[in-house]
Amino acid sequence: MFEKKPSVIWICLLLCLLTAGCRERMELDEGNAVYYWRTDLRLDSTERTFLKTYNINKVYCRYFDVVMDERGEPMPNATITFSDTLPAGIEMIPTVYITIDCLQKPHKDMAEKLVKRIQQMNETNDISGVKEIQIDHDYTARNMKVYYDFLREVKNAWGRTLSTTIRLHQLSMEAPPVDYGALMLYNTGDPQKFTERNPILDQRDVAPYLRYLDDYPLPLAAAYPVFSWLRIISGVEIEHTAEASEFLQVKHIVEQERQDLSRSVITYHLDKENINRYKPETYEEIYHH
Repeated sequence: MFEKKPSVIWICLLLCLLTAGCRERMELDEGNAVYYWRTDLRLDSTERTFLKTYNINKVYCRYFDVVMDERGEPMPNATITFSDTLPAGIEMIPTVYITIDCLQKPHKDMAEKLVKRIQQMNETNDISGVKEIQIDHDYTARNMKVYYDFLREVKNAWGRTLSTTIRLHQLSMEAPPVDYGALMLYNTGDPQKFTERNPILDQRDVAPYLRYLDDYPLPLAAAYPVFSWLRIISGVEIEHTAEASEFLQVKHIVEQERQDLSRSVITYHLDKENINRYKPETYEEIYHH
């Protein structure tokens, strides 16, 4: 018979608990980034100056969307063309937006086809040094399992860093199986209630989700809106923009809840009109770590 040694067992268990308690959530490297969401990569002098002035080291570039075709199969759509290249030293992160109807059920080889298409686009356009892919998808509790299984397949096919967008309502769900998330601090409101609040960003819409931030297990980058949204309602054009004071206030309150959200900051999206919409000091505040 084996001699029982309860003291040794208890010591081992205690060490395991202490080790688990001491584990800290990984943090992203400090860095500034932008989304690029146009269908042709073409930078003018204002945009190039912006990238240099604010030390942008990553561009999340939308390569294509994935939509459902007439046969009910996912297919690429609105693929970007590359008339230009990014300045030296800026990392290209291919980003793919997937509509929600594409992931109501699994689709065989969809992940492998997506990764292969990105790799082919990189080779065709002499884009080297790509180390990461980001997937943008507004998943729900209903299709979360299908989406998470898809992400695992992408990660397996890609073999390198994989990130995904995280909308505020998704903070209450199980974290996706990726290396980190890009927390979307925009399109926070109901567009049908635009007379009450700005649907692009209102801190009152952000506030209910703050309680999830500190315990959320994934490393997070923070993405802020610098775009306008033109809508036609009853024949009247209405333009929505996020006021500088509003997203700076949101930046302040989310970083109070989770300090590491100041480490990696993204703006949506790179465009001359968006750049000229705000004062330089506003961008300095946004990208301040």
